[in-house]
Amino acid sequence: MRRDARKNNKSVNDKIIRYSAIGVLFLVIIIVALLSFNKNDNSKDETRSLEDMAKITGNYTENSESASTEIGKSVEESKKEMSNNSVNETNKVTTKNNTTKVTSNNSSNTTNNTKSVVKTNSAKNNATTTKTNADTTKKTETPKKELSFQKPVDGDVFREFAKENLIYSETLKEWTTHTGIDIKADKTTVVKSSEAGTVKSIKNDPRYGLTVVIEHDDGFQSVYANLLTSEFVVEGEKVEKGQSIGTVGNTGVFESADEPHLHFEILKDSIQVDPKVYIK
Repeated sequence: MRRDARKNNKSVNDKIIRYSAIGVLFLVIIIVALLSFNKNDNSKDETRSLEDMAKITGNYTENSESASTEIGKSVEESKKEMSNNSVNETNKVTTKNNTTKVTSNNSSNTTNNTKSVVKTNSAKNNATTTKTNADTTKKTETPKKELSFQKPVDGDVFREFAKENLIYSETLKEWTTHTGIDIKADKTTVVKSSEAGTVKSIKNDPRYGLTVVIEHDDGFQSVYANLLTSEFVVEGEKVEKGQSIGTVGNTGVFESADEPHLHFEILKDSIQVDPKVYIK
């Protein structure tokens, strides 16, 4: 009896324990389910609360899903993106450096071209200046035609040039200087220009009578005095060497006692010189 009672009690206790365990397990399952549901509701409420706050502050956008996706990227994706961004930045820097280098090269080429143009223009200007100077020098150094005076009339020289010595004058009856040469010739003999030039003046000199003065190059002048006429030329006329300018006479007061002749002088820079030195 006692054994049967013990067995029955043990069987009852086992059932109680079993049912209790099942009930506790079921209760635990219910509690876990409730906690999970409450957590999801809280998450939704929090999300809604954040969205509501974002809308209120004006920071809410339709791209929230995209932002969540960006945040939820894996480590590998983030590393890959960072690597791509680094490559892009490097390419940008390289492109910028290349652009700067090209710009610098272009600037350098422009500067070099400008220098080359300036140098070329300077060389051309120098060449032009040198050529101009050479032409000027050539013109300046062009030898002028050497003057070669001829006797203005045929005849003998009977009174020489005597600027420093004294010669006796039959007309003045005294010793005096003589600044030219006297060439003996018959009256009305044609007198010719001893060298090409321009007739400076035709005048009646109170001492030497009718006188023609011709200007030549290099500061030379020739004087033809004691003339009878000067009918072949006028003042300002250009005459050639050997051209007729007048005729021999006897109009000079200072030499009126002498036979008809031509009083001939040559001046260099307004100074009388010996005509025989220049007559060839």
